[in-house]
Amino acid sequence: MSGGFDAELHEQLAEARRLRVRAREAGDEEQAQAYAGRITQLLRIAAHHGVVLDRAADEEEQD
Repeated sequence: MSGGFDAELHEQLAEARRLRVRAREAGDEEQAQAYAGRITQLLRIAAHHGVVLDRAADEEEQD
């Protein structure tokens, strides 16, 4: 994959994580769950394309 693709995934993941934190801080668990789903989606896309991204303990894929 191109460096641009990798960088875009990293950027989108960082943004989704920031927004999830904000939602949790605001007490909006529904929105926090939506961002958690986005994070999972981005991690799966990265794995599919061989892009290595760090995962937090609460971001482990569930089968």
